[in-house]
Amino acid sequence: MAPTGKPVYLKLRDLIAAAIIDGTYPEGAMLPSVRVFAADQGANPLTVAKAYQQFQLDGLVEVQRGVGMFVARGASDRLRRSERELFLAGEWPAIRRRMDRLGLSAADLLAEGS
Repeated sequence: MAPTGKPVYLKLRDLIAAAIIDGTYPEGAMLPSVRVFAADQGANPLTVAKAYQQFQLDGLVEVQRGVGMFVARGASDRLRRSERELFLAGEWPAIRRRMDRLGLSAADLLAEGS
């Protein structure tokens, strides 16, 4: 993972959230075990457990003791709304200011993408 100044557990949380939002882990799907996800990401299992615990506290995953963690119903929609709010409040203002400085409009950006 590239350094961003963000704590590792939050980076892991962002990866899991993105996977839930994009359907890699749909509602009812089992998340990888803490150990498997930690090995895949080169992270400490305790750090992964912290990220998973936050999803559990937020009601986005459900734990079945002895089985694993499963994506809760509505988790994708809740995460998408939350991520939109974070983007609009945190990232968008700086992007908008940069667009203004560069004289770019939304139409300019859309034209570049086609």
